[in-house]
Amino acid sequence: MAALPVSPLAPKTYPDLPPIAGVRFATAEAGIKYKNRTDILLMAFDEGTIVTGVLTRSKCSSAAVDWCRANLPGGLARGLVVNSGNANAFTGIKGRHSVEMTAEIAARALGCTTAEIFLASTGVIGEPLDPGKFVGVLDETATRLAETPWIEPARAIMTTDTYPKLSGAVLEIDGVEVRINGIAKGSGMIAPDMATMLAFVVTDMPIAAPVLQALLARHNQTSFNAITVDSDTSTSDTLLAFATGKAPVDAINSLDDPRAEIFGQALADVLFELAIHVVRDGEGATKQVAIHVEGAVSNGSAFRIAKAIADSPLVKTAIAGEDANWGRVVMAVGKAGEPADRDRLAIRFGDLVVARDGERAPGYDEAATSAYMKGEDLELTVSLGLGEGGATVYTCDLTHGYISINGDYRS
Repeated sequence: MAALPVSPLAPKTYPDLPPIAGVRFATAEAGIKYKNRTDILLMAFDEGTIVTGVLTRSKCSSAAVDWCRANLPGGLARGLVVNSGNANAFTGIKGRHSVEMTAEIAARALGCTTAEIFLASTGVIGEPLDPGKFVGVLDETATRLAETPWIEPARAIMTTDTYPKLSGAVLEIDGVEVRINGIAKGSGMIAPDMATMLAFVVTDMPIAAPVLQALLARHNQTSFNAITVDSDTSTSDTLLAFATGKAPVDAINSLDDPRAEIFGQALADVLFELAIHVVRDGEGATKQVAIHVEGAVSNGSAFRIAKAIADSPLVKTAIAGEDANWGRVVMAVGKAGEPADRDRLAIRFGDLVVARDGERAPGYDEAATSAYMKGEDLELTVSLGLGEGGATVYTCDLTHGYISINGDYRS
């Protein structure tokens, strides 16, 4: 598959994330699928690092997801191995053997147990992943571990991504600087259910595992679980958070600790920025779209309606064509299976009211609305007039580029 042009929604610059005490990493070229680019990430954590995570709910989860699910209850991590180019999903006994061998190789290289090794794979489904690709490579990679630059691991985990995805936060807790760094990958097969394609967050904050797990799950709901590119949930969705505990500050041991809210908000900001990068790098995307639903009978109902709109190929292709076809939005609301009253419905594109009280708005201005649709960042709001529930889902348009990328994905 030829290299893809960089998304027009890509950032102009990338953050230079600072080191985080207790974590080092290195990348390597193993030739798993891609040539002349890194496709393996090895991340090493100091002893005592805790790990939490949320994983795909797909009933066809990958071997690496199954491995993480088995190891997460142990709560401790010394290493993370990520490969791109092969998802090691739907690979049966061969897949299980591959993750076992990979974990053994990584554990020897880092001097720890396989229970402290976490794995993630992304790429083609159904192709066996040869564990021999890791033999020697991880040992050599372990000799080059460094604290920076974070853009290198972000690049190594890319598949159809057109740019690396990084985010970070520096906050002050009890007068001490605390750091959070995150990387992610994702471009297609994005409709997360517990996580996104792959995302890894590291902090030096001393924090109890149950607290970090609760914060991760909570803020995942309004970040990775609030995005969709194509309505397809991956077999490999993995979001892991590691805390080295190296910052010289008392640990957060309870959600009742007021510092948990401060740390949680910074974590939320990192997760949200990474999730938005995934949308902005959606395969073939030319526009980012925020779908707001308000006035629903509940927040959950609002979310399901917003998701129905955001997942609709008809809505997304209209946006790609810069057509303010609000009739397709009406269709998506109606099919969502949630409480809605046609005659109370109102729809806005940006600040422009296009429909109200069950029909086209009296002041509808086709020229102004068409001009608005030419922007790269769009907002679409549906008001149901039934209650206080609200939610936002973030998506992108659906262009010919999506078909081209996915029609050629395995070649």
